Amino acid sequence: MRILIAGWQGQVAQALIRVAPSRADITACAVGRPALDICEVRTIERALSDINPDVVINTAAYTDVDKAETEPERAMALNCEGARLLAASSAARGIPIVHISTDYVFGGTSPVPYVETDATAPATAYGRSKLAGEEAVRAANPKHIILRTAWVYSEHGRNFVKTILNAARNGKPLRVVADQYGSPTYAPHLVDAMLTIASRVAGASSDGGPWGTYHAAGAGRASWCDLASAALAHASDPSLRAIDVLPIASADYPTKTPRPAHSELDCSKLATAFGIRLPDWADGVKTCVSRLEGQ
Repeated sequence: MRILIAGWQGQVAQALIRVAPSRADITACAVGRPALDICEVRTIERALSDINPDVVINTAAYTDVDKAETEPERAMALNCEGARLLAASSAARGIPIVHISTDYVFGGTSPVPYVETDATAPATAYGRSKLAGEEAVRAANPKHIILRTAWVYSEHGRNFVKTILNAARNGKPLRVVADQYGSPTYAPHLVDAMLTIASRVAGASSDGGPWGTYHAAGAGRASWCDLASAALAHASDPSLRAIDVLPIASADYPTKTPRPAHSELDCSKLATAFGIRLPDWADGVKTCVSRLEGQ
């Protein structure tokens, strides 16, 4: 099976690039800008022709939550229009698309984990652009799998776990928000699931595949404070393990854009349809910190 990965710089793309070679039945090729710009049909068509994939995985996205508030048009162009063009070009060739979305499509106030059928109510420009992208992909390609994930971290790119480890090296206590809860997701765990899904849907007919929207995130529930504490607890350096993590309220750490207070994702549908359950978020943190220290 051949997979075209649209995008190559982000955490999910980088994890796919590293994990895919371990699957004997998969040949994956990641292509990003300028060779593949999902907002340019000409580059999409060229990439599809050159690679002739059985499945397309879209990891290209505008992900800067704060900056999207001042650049909503750019966020919408990539997260919605670009996603639509990629899905439409794939559909014209009968190719399934796996598209990554986010917990930010919800309002972030649910007392229980969100299921796929819960009402969406994005509170940010980023969330609105990703919701519009979901709708565009559904309309453009009947052979779609939309995966909503959350709080992605890995050894690559910018993410919370790396930020905490770097900040702790200053030797000072860390003040971390403790009243926002979500589903931290280790990127390699996510892409393991994505590759299994891609293998299942390759070649499936429009009316015969498990098409639709699924939640795919690390098992369990954590606050940012929980995630920070776990990252430091697994550090090999005793001085990092000794750093105090002080829980604070969201109001004590204002951001340009409000973050969801509760955006945990219920992933039961994914388990039922594909037999896939991502490992616990804490397992991912342990592995991530170990690999970061080995770099």
